[in-house]
Amino acid sequence: MTRSGRSGILGGRPAATTRGRLSSIAIDLFTENGFDETSVDDIASAAGIARRTLFRYYPSKNSLAWGEFEEHLDGLRDLLHTSPDDAPLGIALRDALIAFNVVPDSEREEHRRRMSLLLEVPALQAHSMLMYADWRHVIAEYCADRLGTAPEAHLPQTIAWLTLGTALSAYDQWLLDPDSDLTELLWAGSEILINGVSSLVTTATKHAASH
Repeated sequence: MTRSGRSGILGGRPAATTRGRLSSIAIDLFTENGFDETSVDDIASAAGIARRTLFRYYPSKNSLAWGEFEEHLDGLRDLLHTSPDDAPLGIALRDALIAFNVVPDSEREEHRRRMSLLLEVPALQAHSMLMYADWRHVIAEYCADRLGTAPEAHLPQTIAWLTLGTALSAYDQWLLDPDSDLTELLWAGSEILINGVSSLVTTATKHAASH
């Protein structure tokens, strides 16, 4: 997928909107000067807007690093729900995960800077957990719909955590090795995802049939 404005896993492409532009400016300043050392006033000044105007677009400095997150989640939902109904669940998750994290060459460096901040800056990690929870919920909702259960049930929640772990592991390796290919890492990790989802669903089905 090359969906304008989505942010990778979670993800990070700059959008042609005011919100996307503000996030891109913030990413540049955070990278150059440090997250803790960059104030909201610094970002507003660089964008040529008032502090109060910036807060109309983003509720906090932490949220700026995530860009247009709600739109990103909508994009993930679209990818999942356009998967063929007869595709095995693990395959559907893999295909959506890989498509959602396609990054054109022209945007790769900004995406790398964004993900470095999200995964490595201590001040962002607590906020990131909230974003990860929302991302996992999208996965769990889709799985629950496929499995005929509630999103809060153990099986869809386990699969959602497994899917997130696949994405984060790929990004971790990608950030460590600038020459690595993110899509290849996601593809390789998804083999474990597919096998894990298949095993979980098979075990749950057998358990349900025995009761």
